[in-house]
Amino acid sequence: MVHLVQFGVPGWIGRFRAIDHRARRRGCRVVCRTPRGLETGTVLKVLAEDLINGDNECFGELLRRLTPDDRMISERIDRFRDRAFTACAEMLRQRGSEAVLVDVEQLFDGQSLYFYFLGEVSEELSALTDDLAETWEAKVRFRKFTERLIEGCGPDCGTGTSGCGTSGCGSCSLRGGCSTAAP
Repeated sequence: MVHLVQFGVPGWIGRFRAIDHRARRRGCRVVCRTPRGLETGTVLKVLAEDLINGDNECFGELLRRLTPDDRMISERIDRFRDRAFTACAEMLRQRGSEAVLVDVEQLFDGQSLYFYFLGEVSEELSALTDDLAETWEAKVRFRKFTERLIEGCGPDCGTGTSGCGTSGCGSCSLRGGCSTAAP
């Protein structure tokens, strides 16, 4: 099954192939693997497979619907993002920068932190945000948790063949496994 999913702070829309071949209904919150990493998104539409060819290849994989644990992680990321926004805005003020910070985005896997500005980004501003991202990433310490979040309980995590979401999935770090049941 291929879905149109809206993701990222800018509201990008891409085609994502569900790894469990299940259709998700419009409005369903999901976890996707994009070229940037793991991100959450919202299903806009299920597409017919024949619409995906050549120039219309999939952007990534739809891994699962958002679980209650995923929602808790997402809330924590939102709080972290708000603190990073405040810290960056304060650093810009202290340095007398006229740059306009619009938003901050942390990916669901905790691997990347993005700062969005209006206009051109100078080298000085780029260096400042690189330092800020490194500082904040060190504070969060998501690395070990991120590995489990990305890998799950094994190579077929989230597909049902590994036992995810069943009593056979004893090693998955997410409470209730990586259930793939359709919403």
